[in-house]
Amino acid sequence: MAAEVLVLSGRGRYADPWHDHAATSAEVVAVLRAQGVDARLRSTFPDVLDGVTGLRAVVVNAGSGRVDPGFDGDDDAWRGFHDRLADLVAAGAGVLALHQSANTFTDDARWRAMLGGRWHEGSWHPPLGEATFTPVRPDAHPVTSGLDDVVATDEQYCDLEVDAGCQVLVTTRHDGVDRPVVWAAPGPHRVLYDALGHDVRSYESPSRLALLRRELAWVLGEG
Repeated sequence: MAAEVLVLSGRGRYADPWHDHAATSAEVVAVLRAQGVDARLRSTFPDVLDGVTGLRAVVVNAGSGRVDPGFDGDDDAWRGFHDRLADLVAAGAGVLALHQSANTFTDDARWRAMLGGRWHEGSWHPPLGEATFTPVRPDAHPVTSGLDDVVATDEQYCDLEVDAGCQVLVTTRHDGVDRPVVWAAPGPHRVLYDALGHDVRSYESPSRLALLRRELAWVLGEG
């Protein structure tokens, strides 16, 4: 596949009933193409990464659904997909994982290790609404350097599991507590997690788009 960035949109065992992956993935592709990046949108099928090489980045916008083998294959059927994703990252592709992607690919422990955190049984969010997301030490990372607060109609993910080695870039305050929602994984690769992006309303926010553009530039190695 001759593309710079592949946006993986959840389907089958990596879809869920709460997110319109196709719609939000299309928003991300539009942002990339507006930046002059050759971006392709593909759904999560076991063979979607077959023969894919030379990617600059992978954007994952997927969730967690049915894992019964009769629905969309068993874990063995998907092992090759996970191996190829790990190979792409090892070869230098950056990764941006969005929103519910903290709760995807649970059948492969490498994803959680790569991301540096996850949604777990203690995670939750208040009802969707207009929320503020605040950069932490804006001068400490290219993604947040000079970035103002992000205000968007979105979910505020709370009590995500975040590894100690991660660099938290953005938080959201709920019940008087600052909750990490954007972080850079410890590395050695360029991997970011961004908890924003529940539905297309998030992408109607200019400040949210400003954050997303910075994140994409960084995982592409431009920042």
